Amino acid sequence: MRGKPAPKRTIEGDSKYNDKNIAKFINYVMERGKKSVAESIVYRSFDILKDKTKQDPRHIFNKAIKKVSPLVEVRGKRVGGANYQVPFQVRGERRYFLGCNWIIKAANDRKGRSTAEKLATEILDASNGEGTAVKKREAVHKMAEANKAFAHFSR
Repeated sequence: MRGKPAPKRTIEGDSKYNDKNIAKFINYVMERGKKSVAESIVYRSFDILKDKTKQDPRHIFNKAIKKVSPLVEVRGKRVGGANYQVPFQVRGERRYFLGCNWIIKAANDRKGRSTAEKLATEILDASNGEGTAVKKREAVHKMAEANKAFAHFSR
């Protein structure tokens, strides 16, 4: 590795709720640097959640992230000419990133409505423990469980 690693930047809270996790989620939703578009999508989806459930959308969002974020994941490791899928514990930041990413991807894969509506329904499904993002988490956990025998290859 050349030079020194890039410094970890601190992130400000978002404009509406002053929450760092929502600000990060907005950044993950953002495409091609269009932050105002991403903000409007996330805030509209939060408004839809508020209308549907009559609860605080932040509470539903945090519950969804908690249910989607993986505890373990598998990484490929080459040992003696063979590739093994070795289960590793996931760090907190990566857990949050994977949870957000899976929710966004699952929402984008839905068809027929606006992005805000798709995102709202996926967050609501995830908070109820169903939906594509939760299935993805279960698949990752199942894969890690199946490869538990190779856990001794992790350092």
